[in-house]
Amino acid sequence: DLNGRQLTVNKASPRGSRAERPPRVYEQAFRVYVGNLPWDVDNARLEQVFSEHGKVVEARVVYDRETGRSRGFGFVTMSSETELNDAIAALDGQSLDGRALRVNVAEQRPRRGF
Repeated sequence: DLNGRQLTVNKASPRGSRAERPPRVYEQAFRVYVGNLPWDVDNARLEQVFSEHGKVVEARVVYDRETGRSRGFGFVTMSSETELNDAIAALDGQSLDGRALRVNVAEQRPRRGF
C-alpha cells in the first residue's frame, strides 16, 4: 500500500528469455464484404437483410471517425460457409433502397500494429 493505492509487483524474466505463449488460433470466419450500401443503412438493417439467408453472427456498417457518417460499406459474419455462399448468391447485385449491393467474401487482413 503506497499513498492509499495497492501496488502489484511482478517478477521479471531473465533478460533474453521469453515466456512460452501458445500460438494464436484464428477461428474460421465466414465474413462477407458488403459494398455500395445506402447511406442510411445501420447495423440492425444490415443484419435484417442478411438474416433472410442464414444465421448472422455479426453485422457491422463502417463509419467515418471524423464525421460519424456511413462510409457506404460494411461486413457481415455468417454462421456457416453454406449460409455465406447463399447470401452472396442471393444478394450480390440486388437493389437495396435503389443501390445495387456488392457482396463478396471478405479478405483476411492482418491487424495493424502501432
